[in-house]
Amino acid sequence: MTIYLMITLLAIAAIGSGIVAFAFQQLTHMKLQSTYHLFQYLEKSGVYSRERFDCLKKQEVDILSEDGLRLCGYVIETDPSSKQWVIIVHGYTVSMLISTQYIDLFQREGFNILLIDQRRHGNSQGKYTTYGFYEKYDVAAWVRWLLHNYGTDCSIGLHGQSLGGATVLEYLSIAHSNIKFVIADCPFSDLTQLLHHQARTIYKLPPYPLLPIVNKLLKRKAGFTMEQVSPLQAVEHCHLPVLFIHGTKDNYVPTYMSEQLYKRKPGQRSLLLVDGAIHGNAYAVAPKEYSEAVRILIHQALKEEAVPALTTIPIEFTTSTEPAVLPLST
Repeated sequence: MTIYLMITLLAIAAIGSGIVAFAFQQLTHMKLQSTYHLFQYLEKSGVYSRERFDCLKKQEVDILSEDGLRLCGYVIETDPSSKQWVIIVHGYTVSMLISTQYIDLFQREGFNILLIDQRRHGNSQGKYTTYGFYEKYDVAAWVRWLLHNYGTDCSIGLHGQSLGGATVLEYLSIAHSNIKFVIADCPFSDLTQLLHHQARTIYKLPPYPLLPIVNKLLKRKAGFTMEQVSPLQAVEHCHLPVLFIHGTKDNYVPTYMSEQLYKRKPGQRSLLLVDGAIHGNAYAVAPKEYSEAVRILIHQALKEEAVPALTTIPIEFTTSTEPAVLPLST
């Protein structure tokens, strides 16, 4: 072997190793966004503000996860007499501050609110993001905490965005009986599918042999594999009412993933596709339609009052100028 060939092979190996390290870092511990940038987005979108949050009456709370991590949250008890609660779960690289945009939506429906920082995010501890594999047990711990502190007769809903959407769907496999409904905003349907999509379309990298190597790192360092995270499998046997929401211009988590979840889930489910919305901004683009879809889900799930059924709109026509809603159906 010539010296030039050896140098070439070493260079290729170094580049490959660097790509694998980059992919693992992007997947499990990407840099978190600052409070300033989160509120900058919220204020620019017109959905919430730093001033409102600073004036908000709230209580800091924390619990321990099953594996000993300190998890942090905020309780917003708007109606102490209400037994209705919603836990709002944020996405990757942000924090519970991004979830403040949904406070008004649930307050109007008479819900007390628990905002939580997922592990490794915000003020919560943790080294790696596991895409719902461990996070679903964190949600279970928060549910137990609510029931212990506010009564075993509480009715609890879950709202999750992006990673949070996948987390609350993964939680369905172990859901407590007090959970009454779930809202999953731009969730992924299957982690393996998602990473293949992102490798090809976002990072312009070949999924093979990159992802099998990354998968081994996930198992060795973070304690899970891609195949162990599949909200599609979690919803297959769930009969709780679920609302799936997605923007039609989402390339980070492609829109078809919510369509897959909607088709796979039995029992009550609905699908809202917001025309023109990119990843994570469906509420900012169509707040009225988003709020109405949530309102209908809540009222049907809790059977508080009769509400009119939505007109069925086939999935293939959801790129119209108006957000399209598929109704709760069985």
